[in-house]
Amino acid sequence: MNLNIMHLVRKWGVSSRTGFKNVALCHTRFRKKPQFGTRYLTDPNKVFQFNAWDNVAWDAEQEEQAKQKVHENSSTQASSEEKEDYEVNAAKYWDAFYDIHQNRFFKDRHWLFTEFPELAPNVQNPEHPISVHYSAETQNVKTDCGIIQNECNTTSESQGCRIFEVGCGVGNTVFPILQYNNNPNVFVYCCDLSTKAIDIVKNSEDYDPKRCHAFVYDIADANDPPPFEENSIDIAILIFVLSAIEPSKMKEVMQWLYRYLRPGGLIVFRDYGRYDMAQLRFKKGRCLSENFYVRGDGTRVYFFTQDELRSLCTEVGFVEEQNIVDRRLQVNRGKLLKMYRVWIQAKYRKPQEIPTNPQQHS
Repeated sequence: MNLNIMHLVRKWGVSSRTGFKNVALCHTRFRKKPQFGTRYLTDPNKVFQFNAWDNVAWDAEQEEQAKQKVHENSSTQASSEEKEDYEVNAAKYWDAFYDIHQNRFFKDRHWLFTEFPELAPNVQNPEHPISVHYSAETQNVKTDCGIIQNECNTTSESQGCRIFEVGCGVGNTVFPILQYNNNPNVFVYCCDLSTKAIDIVKNSEDYDPKRCHAFVYDIADANDPPPFEENSIDIAILIFVLSAIEPSKMKEVMQWLYRYLRPGGLIVFRDYGRYDMAQLRFKKGRCLSENFYVRGDGTRVYFFTQDELRSLCTEVGFVEEQNIVDRRLQVNRGKLLKMYRVWIQAKYRKPQEIPTNPQQHS
């Protein structure tokens, strides 16, 4: 017997005489985790005991220091010629990014189903539960790690569920969804403005055209129709993608999504928040406009506030279901460094009954 399995069996006290054939093993790190984390820093002297702390509040002094850093790094902006180049050639810069990093830069987002359980209906806990099967009749054994219900359960499996990810990159969100979603009628559309990224997705061994359709598309300049009709998408995913779009075009993007989501459809959102560590690290000359920056590789990033996101979504007709600031303190215990991360996480729903206001949804 595999030594790792034997170790797990000894650890959890499973006897081969008492139904070992039907065992589905679930280590604590594979069980369903609570949203937003539960490791709180109550004693500052213990900050370097762990690699990360959840929901770390900032004091007034820290907030003021962050504002001052942003004021300094945005005091000198890129030239108008540079700004135009980064906008016109955005796809080129992302192509270069993926040409260098391929699928190695981002990790698969298995945390998705903790923060957004709507994405995985009736799934065993998505943190890789370990199952041991010794006979054909045990293939359907489920662990007690927790079952996740989701948005798509509001329709029958025969009707299916259509998920659309904007800015899919190389599939770090798409592939976990396909891997853990046991509804055979869930279909995932995913787009990216980078041809290189879409090529990597389609060439992956995990890509199944019967369950997924990846296509090159710039949602910030959407002149051509997508491969699905209006009012048809159940869930739209925007994870670290809206921040890469020119701020003046963000409202048009939300209007576009409103048009293609079905009544009752949902947007799930996660992106950079104001005063995130990444914003404070920018040097002078990298700022394109207020809170909008360009990285050294030519890709761009915006840092949101809750109110900004709320206005973007509600002004086009969405109803807010969640809008939170997720503050994490990450530490490098070797170098004794503290790194304060700030993200915005939100959910917005298209109403079941759409109000007649052409200014909102045009």
